[in-house]
Amino acid sequence: MKQIISMILAGIVGGMITLGGFYVISPASSNEGSKLVNQSLPQQNYAQLAADRIQSVPFDFTAAAELTMPAVVHITSKQTKTKSETEERESSPFEFFFGPSERSPKQGTGSGVIIDAEGYIVTNNHVVDFADEITVTLYDQRKFKATKIGTDPSTDLALLKIEAEELPVLEYGNSDDVRVGEWVLAVGNPFNLTSTVTAGIISAKGRNIDILGGGAAIESFLQTDAAVNPGNSGGALVDAEGKLVGINTAIASRTGSFSGYSFAVPTSIVRKVVEDLKEFGSAQRGFMGVSIQSLNSELAEQLKVSIIEGVHIADVQYDGAADKAGMEVDDIVTKINGRIVKTAPELQELVGRNRPGDELEVEVNRNGKLEILYIILKGGE
Repeated sequence: MKQIISMILAGIVGGMITLGGFYVISPASSNEGSKLVNQSLPQQNYAQLAADRIQSVPFDFTAAAELTMPAVVHITSKQTKTKSETEERESSPFEFFFGPSERSPKQGTGSGVIIDAEGYIVTNNHVVDFADEITVTLYDQRKFKATKIGTDPSTDLALLKIEAEELPVLEYGNSDDVRVGEWVLAVGNPFNLTSTVTAGIISAKGRNIDILGGGAAIESFLQTDAAVNPGNSGGALVDAEGKLVGINTAIASRTGSFSGYSFAVPTSIVRKVVEDLKEFGSAQRGFMGVSIQSLNSELAEQLKVSIIEGVHIADVQYDGAADKAGMEVDDIVTKINGRIVKTAPELQELVGRNRPGDELEVEVNRNGKLEILYIILKGGE
């Protein structure tokens, strides 16, 4: 009898083991087991995966756009006085970039940025230079007549003033800190479509496109692929935080419409010119009194120097600021006030931020040796 009972118990236990084994290897059991294993993993692994996922998703630009749009205005410029026939025939380099619609001798449109709550607005010189009647339309559709405080053709900037208070203001960012590949927004009024926002990246810095006529002109543009079209002139280029890093100025196009290349005056220049126009009515430029060219491998070989980045001094004006400081022909400028200088546009920009009487610490490579010169800038040449 005991033997029979033992056999029955053994059969029951064996059956339970068999059923248990089947449950363990069944699909449902595998899923449940997987859940238990997953729940035991450290939570930070999932947090890291989520963070990586967010990094791969494009920025949400809504906050930057909402900060920027109220501070960007629409500008209508009119010429009510008659020009001579000769003046009517004059062409502008900006017609290549924007087309006649924005550079008409009778009427034009563009954009501007409020940079002071008391009504100061920065825009492009070519938007208003011909005009004797300027109307500014705010984001809330209020209209004001604007006064031209001052213009600076050498940077294509102009400062306007409207009689209004407590206006929305766009905060300056630091264009020096902007990096190639960084997201930016262009905000303006292309084709009279108000408050238009487009996105792109910084494509290049310190770009010279020979649009302002050379000479005393400062061309060290930020290049971007954010869409800019006729009417965007004078509008805002902002970073992902909604801070102003440039004033949109030109596009490179054979048709007059955007084709992937647009250019903005960096705020490193804008701030200085705006301060000058407010205080003096014109830009106060300091000059070194030199002719310059960017160094390249061919020029470096010709000059028999081992470096290929810097700015070559091709000529030194007699009794000019650089001459008095001891600068010589074939010196290669490598730094200004401690900042590395690689190209002629960069040097023009750094010098252009200063006024006559300001002193610059200039590092030059002279015959393979580094020299430090202290140059006190002079006025217009």
